[in-house]
Amino acid sequence: MGKKLFSLIIIPHTKSRSRTLSFSKRAAKTAMWGAIVAGVLILTVTADYVRIRLTHQSYRALLSENHRQKETLQQYEGSIGALQENVKRFEDKLAKLNLIAGLKSPDKLENPGVGDYPRDSQMISSSQVQSSAGNIQTIQQKTDDIQKNLDTLATFFESQSARLATTPTINPVEGGLISSSFAYRTDPFTKMWTFHYGLDIVAAWGNPVRATADGFILKINDDKLLGKSIIISHGLGFTTLYGHLSKISVGEGQKVKRGDVIGNVGNTGKAMGPHVHYEIRINDKRVNPYYYLLEE
Repeated sequence: MGKKLFSLIIIPHTKSRSRTLSFSKRAAKTAMWGAIVAGVLILTVTADYVRIRLTHQSYRALLSENHRQKETLQQYEGSIGALQENVKRFEDKLAKLNLIAGLKSPDKLENPGVGDYPRDSQMISSSQVQSSAGNIQTIQQKTDDIQKNLDTLATFFESQSARLATTPTINPVEGGLISSSFAYRTDPFTKMWTFHYGLDIVAAWGNPVRATADGFILKINDDKLLGKSIIISHGLGFTTLYGHLSKISVGEGQKVKRGDVIGNVGNTGKAMGPHVHYEIRINDKRVNPYYYLLEE
């Protein structure tokens, strides 16, 4: 008995002769199973490719979203840092106001500390976001405390306007820079380690020097140490001293208001250059004038 064959007749559209291809049953089955296997392989590979593409797209979208979140977090960090600096400035100002008012200063608030964030990290952790939220809450608490203290000070100063008027609170030289503080230093002339009982405020020669509070001119001096100098009595135990002046524009016993020009910057006496030596005394005890400068 002959083999069973399958025939495939190809009839062209042209006038050429038709062709007949014959296959055995076994060959046809083999070709069919080969086609099925190939189809399955192609479908499997296609499915894996699609899955990989989708995963890759999802990963890229996740990285993009993470990048945006990192930028947002960095913006929050910058905002928190700016808020922290503002709060610190308010706290410094409040400390001076409380000192000027003679009130007991509130407990010093600890630095809120925004904290360090890992700049090289690829993914944002939830603890970073929680830390930022916690810092914002801390700063909010600080601002609430500052507001309460300001309310207390406002009430006090409303009832103590006379005291405020006679308390030194401004820089005697507008725009002057502090070159030497109320602290130990090496004396520029003797090179000895000595205490400097005032502030040296540098400014251009001839700049106006202002009274830092209401009062009257107690004394005018001209000596080898401070050169031309003025002492103003403000009441409530406060006196201020202004040394190394080039010119004096007031006389002893004259009343002055805060901001009145009393002289000009110079370098008379023992001075390396134009500046004002400024002192504040309370009941003849010299105190750090920096804590009474409300102007920066």
